[in-house]
Amino acid sequence: MRIRSVFSHSAQAVAEGALISLLVVGLMAGSAFAAKGGVGGGGGKHGGASTGAGTLALVMVKDANGNGAPDYGDAVTFNVAATVTYPWVHLACDQNGTSVFGQDIGFYAGYPWSQVATLTSYKWPGGAAACTARLYDSSTDTTLKTISFDVGV
Repeated sequence: MRIRSVFSHSAQAVAEGALISLLVVGLMAGSAFAAKGGVGGGGGKHGGASTGAGTLALVMVKDANGNGAPDYGDAVTFNVAATVTYPWVHLACDQNGTSVFGQDIGFYAGYPWSQVATLTSYKWPGGAAACTARLYDSSTDTTLKTISFDVGV
């Protein structure tokens, strides 16, 4: 009886160790994918020559003061047209040369998250900023189109 109990306990310990290992690997992989973008981030490489193989236009989603222009706290998205399978937009905003916002958004069928960016972040306490939106092919990191716009107070 005691041997069966030891073997049972050992099997449970091995199973628990395997589960913990899988969770750790999953968290590490998730962190690597999350480094690609997110509020205040915007990691990943951003190079490549502009090919002009796409169109990119800013669209207001939430315009709190109704002025038709992006301001701090407003929400925006983009009209995107591209001939690539997985077009993405990297949105980056700076205040006086300091990065205060960064977000990558996929613009392809089946993209599971919101395609709306709210112009705030923990690094951006408020105020005006200069923003750049870069449409790129995620498989080659080739820039397809870039636009710049100012965010008001």
